[in-house]
Amino acid sequence: MNPNQNLSKSLYTKGLQCKKSLWLKKYKPKVLSPPSDMTQSIFEQGNEVGDLACDLFPGGKEIPFNPDNFEEMKALTQSYLDEGVKDIFEATFKYDDILVMVDMLHQKENGRFEIYEVKSSTWSNSKSIADIDKYVHDASIQYYVLNGLGFDISDVYITLLNKDYVRGSQLDIEQLFSHVKVTREVLSLLPQIPSTLESFRETLKDTDNEPNIDIGTHCKKPYHCDAYEYCWKTQRSIPDYSVFNIFTTNNKSLELYKEGIINVEDIPEDSISTETQRFYIDVWRDKKKFIDKEAIRLFLDSLSYPIYHLDFETLAPAIPKFRGASPSTPYPFQYSLHIEYEDGKLIHKEKLVEPGKDPREIIAKRLTEDIPKDACILAYSMSVEKGVIEKLASLFPIYRDHLLNLSNNFFDLRKPFQARYFCTPEMKKLNGLKTVLPILVPEKKNEYKELDLVHNGGEAMDIYKKLGESVAEEGDLETINRYRKSLIEYCKQDTKAMVDILRRLKEITL
Repeated sequence: MNPNQNLSKSLYTKGLQCKKSLWLKKYKPKVLSPPSDMTQSIFEQGNEVGDLACDLFPGGKEIPFNPDNFEEMKALTQSYLDEGVKDIFEATFKYDDILVMVDMLHQKENGRFEIYEVKSSTWSNSKSIADIDKYVHDASIQYYVLNGLGFDISDVYITLLNKDYVRGSQLDIEQLFSHVKVTREVLSLLPQIPSTLESFRETLKDTDNEPNIDIGTHCKKPYHCDAYEYCWKTQRSIPDYSVFNIFTTNNKSLELYKEGIINVEDIPEDSISTETQRFYIDVWRDKKKFIDKEAIRLFLDSLSYPIYHLDFETLAPAIPKFRGASPSTPYPFQYSLHIEYEDGKLIHKEKLVEPGKDPREIIAKRLTEDIPKDACILAYSMSVEKGVIEKLASLFPIYRDHLLNLSNNFFDLRKPFQARYFCTPEMKKLNGLKTVLPILVPEKKNEYKELDLVHNGGEAMDIYKKLGESVAEEGDLETINRYRKSLIEYCKQDTKAMVDILRRLKEITL
């Protein structure tokens, strides 16, 4: 067999999503997009969750990952099994030229085995197995391999983080994790695996010609494919703004695409079914700004001075770090506040909490000092800021009344753009802060680009983590100060951008 036809768990699930993606991974990997910083962060978080889950089986042994010698990993797995080790992490097996590494393999007292596939996603009782269907396929190929090798598998579980778990003073990993039994679902998939594998191998036999598979909903479901840019942009020249942006239902956009209609200006009249679609198509076709001055004026009149422009930077670790936190619940480690007075005076306040400390009460206290009750608070996409403040109020009763008062006095600067009071073709139906600022205030178009180290929220999280590592390791002061300054300047830029946008909106209405 061609060694390129060997498969792994990840390649199997990639092939299930799209056989072309599988072929590209094998024969043309350079066209695939590298993992983004956010994706890489998710990978790292997954590894952290996987390592912690091993503590559920004390005394277990781990197979060290060695990508250059899987035979060694297989041999060590077999050695542990021969020794009678009951719990093996990253247990490595190969059958039918499929290599799998089982997150946690547990042998029960009766000699039968259980497979645990660990994920960093959350689970609650309100969810169903259908919500984790993509993980069931991961588990099914592991069952196929071990069953083929003669292992007696009694049950298969997807191990996820319990969304309803609230951390106390100590982390309780028994309560942190939920084991969702998917044995029945895995067994139902088993009969189709051989034919699926055969179809993959047929695809991989032709090493010269990539499969002729068109773009579609499978490009983003269940995962955003790393061949997306290649298939959509390089091969089919789908523009950044196209029929796929106008129609919220995939059926209509794909129907037009298959008719050869890609550009917004080419959308036929009989395809337009809503006022929203009509609006965005007309803005694009006419290449003109749409400005509803009266609606903007009413929005501005709802605000009162002084205006407190507020922005948080948050972390949402899968494993809760502090008392009262749940898996993947965001908590603030920093905020920026620009206080704008009616005469134009501007005062900036900020707080960046030293890594290693629980920042929540520090932030809660400072907020009540910096923002008085009944203040007019402005945020961009205010649900994030309101959610953070309401969570702080629930955790710290001493500040509860003040914080809830703040939460009840928010206004959202995104509203004029979401509600289409202001829209330009260049916005391409987007209305985030970093989209709006350079369009509405063009002289500020390079403000984020010129920042050091931190240019978006993902980078802020990454630099804050690096700051914590540097402080813990007593790194050089110059680097630590650079990290701190970059975080402060980025968060400050977010609230200053809000000030600039609000002032420009006022000018528009004059």
